[in-house]
Amino acid sequence: MSAVSDRAHLESHRRDGVLRLARPETEWLSTGWNGGRQRADCAYNVSVPEGWARTDLGAYADERLERAGFEDPGPVLFTGVDADHARGARCGPVTACATAGVSNPAVLPMEPAGGTLPDAEPSSDSPAGTVNVLVYADRRLADGALANLVAVAAEAKAATLLAETGFPGTTTDAVVVGHDPDGEPAAFSGSATAVGAATRACVREAVRASLRARYGDGDDRPESLADAAYGVSTDARARVFEPAIADPDGGRER
Repeated sequence: MSAVSDRAHLESHRRDGVLRLARPETEWLSTGWNGGRQRADCAYNVSVPEGWARTDLGAYADERLERAGFEDPGPVLFTGVDADHARGARCGPVTACATAGVSNPAVLPMEPAGGTLPDAEPSSDSPAGTVNVLVYADRRLADGALANLVAVAAEAKAATLLAETGFPGTTTDAVVVGHDPDGEPAAFSGSATAVGAATRACVREAVRASLRARYGDGDDRPESLADAAYGVSTDARARVFEPAIADPDGGRER
């Protein structure tokens, strides 16, 4: 087990395939399973084994946290990347931890060949590399700033992955962001703010470090979608339209 604490008393531990970020009375916003806003002392990233086929995710999460000796509830992400490859980074008011694997890349060609949308969600037993990012800011973020921090973290993740792997993400990526409801207030979290800039730096370094931990010299890392065991390419074309101009008198479109 390893532990790291920052100035805001955020602690990170990993044990038995579970990564935990812990700080009392944090408000989290998760894009993962059973996500949304939640006030909790912890957030988790749980490594699942190859061939994992559980669908009772709540029961499975409880089992894994109990096995690891983590009792406090909190948002949970799942990943096919071993927790031993988790890496963290700190900058200013922000701490981030990431697990990064790209066995199931999701590519977005700018000149799509044309195709159809998926007709079903992926099954839970699909092996998943996953790039999961957990971010904590020791600021009291406004509601919009907390939501925007998800976008800032996802953008930094995508930019880092494009530079390091050529893929903007995988089919199963997720983000959890948290803040201190009693901290110094911050109305915004964009890239030009202290929180946003620190988040970008932390996510970049944590994702790069996790990729190095997972792949070493990169021999077994896919270089293209064809090299990957799993993955998708979004080849469907969307129809572009121009919004109609509203009638200033009646609000009707014309």
